[in-house]
Amino acid sequence: MQIETGQNESKKAERVRQANVNHTIWLGTYIILGLICLGIYFVVRLRVLGIVTRYHTLIQKSFLAGFFIFLVLTTSRYAQALISKYKHVKAIAYNLIQLVRIIAGIGIGMIIIAFLFQNWYTAAVSLGLISLVLGFALQTPISSFIGWLYIIARNPYKVGDRIQINDFKGDVVEIGYLDTTLWEFSGDYLTNDLPSGRLIRFPNTLVFQYEVYNYSWRKFPYIWNEIPFHIAYESDFAFVEEVLRRITKDVLGPDLEEKVKELKVLVKQTAIDELTIREYPFITLRINANTWVEASVNYLVDPKKASSVRTEIIRRAVPELLRQTDKVMFPKSNNR
Repeated sequence: MQIETGQNESKKAERVRQANVNHTIWLGTYIILGLICLGIYFVVRLRVLGIVTRYHTLIQKSFLAGFFIFLVLTTSRYAQALISKYKHVKAIAYNLIQLVRIIAGIGIGMIIIAFLFQNWYTAAVSLGLISLVLGFALQTPISSFIGWLYIIARNPYKVGDRIQINDFKGDVVEIGYLDTTLWEFSGDYLTNDLPSGRLIRFPNTLVFQYEVYNYSWRKFPYIWNEIPFHIAYESDFAFVEEVLRRITKDVLGPDLEEKVKELKVLVKQTAIDELTIREYPFITLRINANTWVEASVNYLVDPKKASSVRTEIIRRAVPELLRQTDKVMFPKSNNR
């Protein structure tokens, strides 16, 4: 385990180093290109080479606009490098970088318009007409962009969260300006919560139309899960409860017991009765409609590890229960 942890830390450090190198290369490129544009602008304006053409003014404006565009790109890349360097939460850094990019894009658009139109009134009228036409033609993309702003502001989900919206279930891998991409779990071909291997892309407008189920709440990223075991009426229920509780604790370890205490602290801040939080893990008994009793073990688990934890609990619990034939009996016959 320590070797694996060391390898993961090494890979993470290598990714950070490579990201820093990429930022440095892009920064250097933008600065050099910006200086070249500024230099050519002064050469043309001062007519150092003695060249005068009918497009003299246009060439000046073009290279001056290029200088300001590269200045915006340099500032944007530097801001992204700072965010990547000092980030605390990966999802927050991702959202901030997206905001920086869209602001840079808007800034570049304004620079192009400013140098393209000498008359601001003409520019405003032209933009108004263009916006009117695009507003009718691009209603869905515009609504999706507004949905992206809502996701950034209200944070119903972030990159890395496991969510369900409408019929889509998966882990968020990307939140674009127009759509969100999920790495699907479960799906049409699986009955568990393992990744199906498919990507789901849906427009951001769905956040206004459907409920968002988030299984990765930042303050408490766990869900309750249960496993039912079918036993006969003649079984020793107290013994079954003891075995299931002990094995579940062994599988999950001591850390999640502390999470229950954290949950109780969070519950105190709401109107929910704290007494509804049972001892962890807890066992419930229920009479089945046929001829057995369901002994269900309930526990907290990371939603992304639910399948592996469930498998391990069953793998350990069933053989131990089967060995105690005098205390644990299972239903027989075809009614089982």
